[in-house]
Amino acid sequence: MTQSTASSTILESKEAVLKNAFAAAVAVADPQVIVPKFLAKIFPVGQEPMRRCLVVGAGKASASMASALEAYAKVHWPQVMLEGIVLTRYGHHSPTSHIKIIEAGHPVPDQAGMDGAKEVLALTNRLKQGDVLIALVSGGGSSLLTLPQEGISIDDMRKTTEALLRSGAPIEEMNVVRKHLSAILGGNLARVAIARGARVEALLISDVTGDSPADIASGPCAADYSTYLDALSILEKYDLDESSIPKSVLDHLQQGLAGEKPETLKDADLVDAQVSNHVIATAYKSLEAAAEYVHAQGYEPIILGDTITGEAREVGIEQAGLVRDYLARGIAKPLALISGGECTVTIPAGIKGRGGRCSEYLLSLFAASKDLPAFAALAADTDGIDGSEKNAGAWFDSAVRQASQTESLVPEKFLSAHDCYGFFAQLGALVETGPTLTNVNDFRIILLEK
Repeated sequence: MTQSTASSTILESKEAVLKNAFAAAVAVADPQVIVPKFLAKIFPVGQEPMRRCLVVGAGKASASMASALEAYAKVHWPQVMLEGIVLTRYGHHSPTSHIKIIEAGHPVPDQAGMDGAKEVLALTNRLKQGDVLIALVSGGGSSLLTLPQEGISIDDMRKTTEALLRSGAPIEEMNVVRKHLSAILGGNLARVAIARGARVEALLISDVTGDSPADIASGPCAADYSTYLDALSILEKYDLDESSIPKSVLDHLQQGLAGEKPETLKDADLVDAQVSNHVIATAYKSLEAAAEYVHAQGYEPIILGDTITGEAREVGIEQAGLVRDYLARGIAKPLALISGGECTVTIPAGIKGRGGRCSEYLLSLFAASKDLPAFAALAADTDGIDGSEKNAGAWFDSAVRQASQTESLVPEKFLSAHDCYGFFAQLGALVETGPTLTNVNDFRIILLEK
């Protein structure tokens, strides 16, 4: 074997390890696998739903969750009347027979989402004493369940969401605002079911740090810890005023602060209520699955955590420093640094940008490690879509770095333009999976060798 052939084999191996680790992280959160397992736990033999069972939900994984539930019910609950409505992002449809799937806009809500959310609320209002409501909730549900409170239009909600996205506010803060504008989020869906004497079982696929049911898709069936004051404070924090936030939204939040509008669902509202939230997949479980895979490939996995947040390019610089520290100390065997958590990208006015937070993190890592040519990395969103384009993320190794130099691509220029997609597309280094029909936050991996 020639030297060049041996080098090529090593490089191909790194690419395969990166992509297979990501695949392992996604597979462990597959609704077709995990939904049946949890349904069997929630409804053991002899305690299955006996009457009508309504299914509602929203999120990037919710359609796949619905098809998995239907398949399970067909075998295990043949006597149950099953019907429902689930909202998902465009392109994330999954086949069902009894549960209606509606595709709508994400992350900026559209009319299809609002119409679908109206149907979800109308169906929930048809519950009767003794009925079971199963809510299938996953990341993306906050935008998809955009049903504004009275007096707020869908256009006002869209403008508010766009302003929050451009401000760089983390998703947790965005959702505090959206909860207090919604007729469904912040526990309001469960509130309707409670009033009608129904039992609520919510199955949640988490894409948020901490995995709190109140934060996953803004907690349609969970008690909420935030207040109208919190929502207004977030707008003030990012200098979002009447110049960027519609008057109807600001008026509603001010009225809520004054006690003229009901608060979101609180723990006191759940006393004696039949409401349970089950987190069935998390980012950390996906990181563990990737760690198990890379260990089998001869790498020592180090999980840095699933709560790494902040501006994507700053996190990239920080992790370049971490790589430098590990290599300076010397490593005895190949290492895999694995992390999750949702970063943010703040885009200045006048710049459109192409790509998303995963690709921007990776381009920042790439640019900040020019003196470290021999390591490989990948960053991708587990839902299969990273930001504005159709790729899940991107990857690089030393061959990709060499190609960027050959083609005279300057990463700093692409970073300034927030065009991480354009940079990696020219190098053939995009990760393209299509919609994965699940969502457990972002995935990052760095491979280091001696």
